[in-house]
Amino acid sequence: MGAERILIIEDDNQIQEMLKHAFAQEGWKLIQVKTGEEGLECLRKEGADCVVLDIMLPGMDGFKALKKIRADENLRDLPVIMCTARGEEADVVAGLELGADDYVVKPYSPRVLAARIRTSLRRKENADTAPKTFWQHGPLSLDVEKHTVLLDETPLDLLATEFAMLAHFMSHPDRVFSRQKLITAIRGPDYPVTDRSVDVQILGLRKKLGSAGDMIETIRGVGYRFKGMGSGE
Repeated sequence: MGAERILIIEDDNQIQEMLKHAFAQEGWKLIQVKTGEEGLECLRKEGADCVVLDIMLPGMDGFKALKKIRADENLRDLPVIMCTARGEEADVVAGLELGADDYVVKPYSPRVLAARIRTSLRRKENADTAPKTFWQHGPLSLDVEKHTVLLDETPLDLLATEFAMLAHFMSHPDRVFSRQKLITAIRGPDYPVTDRSVDVQILGLRKKLGSAGDMIETIRGVGYRFKGMGSGE
């Protein structure tokens, strides 16, 4: 990789300093700010390749900052890793529903966080260099190059993880995937994830698919399957 820009939005000075030293050998350019407002301003002016975002921040909290990031068309596919002491299931689910790519609970190992960042950067790089691919099943079509999903010619607004899940489903119709296999396919091997977090993201995807949501079937005790309805490429 090399000179990727990592924006760290964290108000704890000790954690900021720890990450600065821990990431010194990664070759990344670290941008460190202490508030969500500063982070958003930095993203809009200078951009970044990945964001590490705390929840409990002065002023705008991390959830509100994430919501604003995902609402910005130029930032909606930016990898965001939430990093916080709030590890309750409700907080994890809230972060994922708002579009976080990952959720790391404090206290954590800087090496683990670095590995999560590398995974996010690889995923972004792979998405940026994806081959031209188009699938259509019934009224639903997906174009990887244009990063668009249409339902009866109406564009759907999907987050990066939702888009990746749908692309994997549509490119492998009628195949059953366990939750872990689905996450491995879109995020790489050995990616820690809970069944609940996958279910939350599938639920969000189904809602956005509207009338086509039932094309994603739940296979009880196994995982999920996408029902093909005639495809083109």
